[in-house]
Amino acid sequence: MNPSTPSIKGLIKLHKPEQPTRPIVYWHSAPAYKVSKLFTQKINIIAPLLNTFNIKNTKVLIQKLQDTPISPHFTFASLDITNLYSNIPVKETRTILANILKHNLTDPQTWHELLKWYDIITRQNYFNNNQDIIIQYDGLVMCATSSSIIAEIFLKHTEYTHMAHLTHKHNIINYFCYMDDILLILDPKSPDPRPKTH
Repeated sequence: MNPSTPSIKGLIKLHKPEQPTRPIVYWHSAPAYKVSKLFTQKINIIAPLLNTFNIKNTKVLIQKLQDTPISPHFTFASLDITNLYSNIPVKETRTILANILKHNLTDPQTWHELLKWYDIITRQNYFNNNQDIIIQYDGLVMCATSSSIIAEIFLKHTEYTHMAHLTHKHNIINYFCYMDDILLILDPKSPDPRPKTH
């Protein structure tokens, strides 16, 4: 009821060098807010994501680290995805979602509706700042309920597409992911299985 243009404010990241600003969009007033919530609920039921690499919280991470045999020469690497939501390719992710729904044998009507909702949500990517309407042309809507699961769809697809090759190439012992934060354990002393060239 009574939708309005979402507004944007900045939250300073005091814990990071140079204290960058995190944009916060108040999306609860957006016309597509309820569609976004419903989309998220339906996807979680119809096409739940496989969470092979996902970590729910710190407790789970500690347990998985304890279960991983660690040698003194292993290397730990921490990675962070820069500006996750604004870097998710919307069109490519739509194709990935369509393939997931087909793979799960989703009935045609539900399949069509979910993709229509996806289009509505991702196209309403705008906000108000000092009475100026600003359109975000790339990526996902910041702070929309559905943006988290849409980002997860793309990230999980990327992981399952490339992890086997990367694990073999870089001797990855274990891989943990929590949204846009990644922890890798590598074995730099493991022999390179690739043939030598002269």
